[in-house]
Amino acid sequence: MKHIPKPNADEYAPYTIMYIGLLPDDGLIIKHLKENLEASINFIRTIPEELLAIPHAEGEWTIKEILVHIIDDERIYCYRALRYARNDSTELPGFEQDEYVPFSKANDRDLADILEELFAVRLATITLFKNLDDEALLRRGVGSGNLMSVRAAAYHIAGHELHHIQSIKENYFPK
Repeated sequence: MKHIPKPNADEYAPYTIMYIGLLPDDGLIIKHLKENLEASINFIRTIPEELLAIPHAEGEWTIKEILVHIIDDERIYCYRALRYARNDSTELPGFEQDEYVPFSKANDRDLADILEELFAVRLATITLFKNLDDEALLRRGVGSGNLMSVRAAAYHIAGHELHHIQSIKENYFPK
C-alpha cells in the first residue's frame, strides 16, 4: 500500500487541523479513505429513512445535505490537488458551501443514488492519490487564499468526512 506521510503544519491552513488531526500519523491515507467510506456507508444505511431529510435543528443541514456536501468538498479538493500536483500555480477561488446546499437538491434524491455518487467520487479520489509520485504529493498551491500541499488535500478529504459523520452521530444519536 502506498505510504503518504501526514502533512506538516505549514502545508495547510490552520483551521483544517480540525480535519487532518482526526487521522493517525501512519502514512496510510489511501487505506483510511477506503475504510472511512465503507464505515460511513454502513453507518448511513442504518439511519431510518424518515431522519435523512430532516435537520436536527432549525437552520442546520439534513443528513442527505451533509452527504452531498461531503461529495462536493471532495471533488473540489481533488481538483485542487490535481492542479497543484501538475505544478499549476494559478490561485484557485474558494466556494461558499452554504450556497451550494440548496442547489444540490439533496433532499429530493434517493439515498442509494447519493451513496453511489459518494462511492464513485471516492474511487476517483483514491485513484488520483495512489498514482501521484512523492514529488507531486509535496507540491503546493493556493486555494481560498490558503496554501495547501497535495498530500494535505488527501488528509483534508478523509478528515472532512470523519468530521461530518461524527457530527451526524452526535446530533442525531446523542449518547
